[in-house]
Amino acid sequence: MRVKRGVTAKAKHNKIHRANKGYRMTKRRLTRVAKEAYLHAGEYAYAGRKLRKRDMRRLWIMRISEAVRQNGLSYSMFVSRLKAANIEVDRKILANLILENPDAFAEILDKIKTVN
Repeated sequence: MRVKRGVTAKAKHNKIHRANKGYRMTKRRLTRVAKEAYLHAGEYAYAGRKLRKRDMRRLWIMRISEAVRQNGLSYSMFVSRLKAANIEVDRKILANLILENPDAFAEILDKIKTVN
């Protein structure tokens, strides 16, 4: 007895077409092209998640660098003095402190200025 696959094939096609909602022209309409677009979009999304982490780190470093420069230090000196003072605070937290709690960041700067 043969197996008819029309129902499952249609379901698979519909799944891809639903995922491609918002795409333009044949990338939305034609199944074969839509499947390619769907796969590429997945690759771009994966790469984008990695890039977002890189971009956020760059943003934190820029914010820290600017705040530290206003206090007469360079970013590299700031980081080296942080390590010398055994203050283990990551860049994300430091950038948040600059924005949300400048007094706490000022305390960290005061502790660092005494360390050489």
